[in-house]
Amino acid sequence: MAQENLISFQGPVCPVPLQHKDTIVMGHGSGGKMTHDLINLVFRKYFSNAILDAGNDFANVQIPDGNGRLSISTDAHIVSPIIFPGGDIGKLAVCGTVNDMAMSGAVPLYITASFILEEGLPIATLEQIAQSMQEVAQEAGIQIVAGDTKVVEKGKGDGIFISTTGIGWIPDGREIRGDLAQPGDRIIISGTLGDHGIAVLAARGDLGLTTSVQSDVAPLNHLIQTVINAAPQTHVLRDPTRGGLATTLNEIALQSKVGIQLFEETIPVQNEVQSASELLGFDPLYIANEGKLIVIVPEAEVEAVLSAMKNTKYGENCCLIGEVVDKYPGRVFMKTTLGTTRILDMMAGEMLPRIC
Repeated sequence: MAQENLISFQGPVCPVPLQHKDTIVMGHGSGGKMTHDLINLVFRKYFSNAILDAGNDFANVQIPDGNGRLSISTDAHIVSPIIFPGGDIGKLAVCGTVNDMAMSGAVPLYITASFILEEGLPIATLEQIAQSMQEVAQEAGIQIVAGDTKVVEKGKGDGIFISTTGIGWIPDGREIRGDLAQPGDRIIISGTLGDHGIAVLAARGDLGLTTSVQSDVAPLNHLIQTVINAAPQTHVLRDPTRGGLATTLNEIALQSKVGIQLFEETIPVQNEVQSASELLGFDPLYIANEGKLIVIVPEAEVEAVLSAMKNTKYGENCCLIGEVVDKYPGRVFMKTTLGTTRILDMMAGEMLPRIC
């Protein structure tokens, strides 16, 4: 590697030192290194067990005296504004939980939802959100089977927060996890990056940014079943939400103890997203997505997967963007269009607050 020109890049810089603090700061919710530090310093300290310590966005547990396993995932959803181009907090909540379960190869079945409502939220807005949740649940083929509602005084919430828990089923013999990437595997992304983050930021109107970009929020479980049917040896599936593609791939590299090499020229980004990112000083590789899928498969199954994905609603713009290598385990690096190699570290702090 001595002959290569390595450009070190750590993503958006967090103004708060990465160490244990006396209070929670916004960077702790970024999905980047501060989030990981918080998980290790607090939650893993008290909740540690073999299932949780696997480090996935889902929990696979054996069904006693039954066939297959349960997939369980839970998530909390905050976004500002609560209605944005391409979706709303309700659609985001259902899709986020469906997708987290589906990344294990599970068939999502049921969701429970709890709502924290702020006094003064218009009932019409709540109805719009509930309708959105039902519509996307129907598209995903799941049912919302239980819930709970609490109301807080005006000024002590932010309109509405939604927490969801999902339950799915994993057939016997199916193993898809973040620690299964192997050297020689190829990496596919299902479509353009950064759409959700830029759409939400533009909807706020704080920066005078005008764009036609729509959030990509979508349920990916049917796309994933298409991938598995085309590539039975699929090793890893992951949705690059908070922290974006770069942070998510860093997580996989650490879990699997491998290196990951990307090719800048094949990574898809809409022109409007690229322009907005440059204007605001953001990097699309670190911007959240809510309807994109990372697929890591053996080289022999790449063409079958790409062909199958291109015939689906949410995979028609899929691209081969990289490979898994045995050098530099735990690191992600990218061959740039200039011929240099750029290191992509995990995002440190918060780049776009309140987006998922």
